[in-house]
Amino acid sequence: MSLEQIIEIAGVVIGLVYLYLEYKASIHLWIVSIIMPAIYLYIFFRAGLYADVGINLYYLLIALYGWAAWKYSFRLFGDKDNRPSEELRISHATRKDWLKAGVGYLLAQLLIACALANFTDSDVVWADSFVAALSIVGMWMLARKVIEQWWVWLIVDLASVGLFAYKDLYFTATLYLLYAVIAIFGYKKWKKLMQEE
Repeated sequence: MSLEQIIEIAGVVIGLVYLYLEYKASIHLWIVSIIMPAIYLYIFFRAGLYADVGINLYYLLIALYGWAAWKYSFRLFGDKDNRPSEELRISHATRKDWLKAGVGYLLAQLLIACALANFTDSDVVWADSFVAALSIVGMWMLARKVIEQWWVWLIVDLASVGLFAYKDLYFTATLYLLYAVIAIFGYKKWKKLMQEE
């Protein structure tokens, strides 16, 4: 077994811990979401998945925002429903959220694809940029504790399985297949938690 495979397996194990914490809607997922991207920065760089390298840098930054959002209901961009002393509750995406997500996705997809095509030797420009752009939306929705983030992740996870298998990252592809299954159960769990709140 090579060093890269050992590091990839470590990333998978940490990814499983992260998935469990996300499923439980535990604020501790944000601690793990700092460690996991650090490992995958190396893995994806070695595999030539440059958009995924970039997205893992984003994950490191959004983890700080996510923790503040969940702990203190902190939101950027002047949202009027800030309640700094309360923990953020699970909610549904609004039309405004979907509009922001759609515009954000389209801009990210185009910018990432252009960057990959012009500045890297990527052989999976559109697939890599699709996964990266949609992941940006998924993490933003997760940071806002929006239940529909699970459906976004389901799409990301299924697309990632094919992308990572193509790049011979079979352990990671298996992890993302598991992520896809858990996304369905995660949605159901969060729906139950939302009703209990």
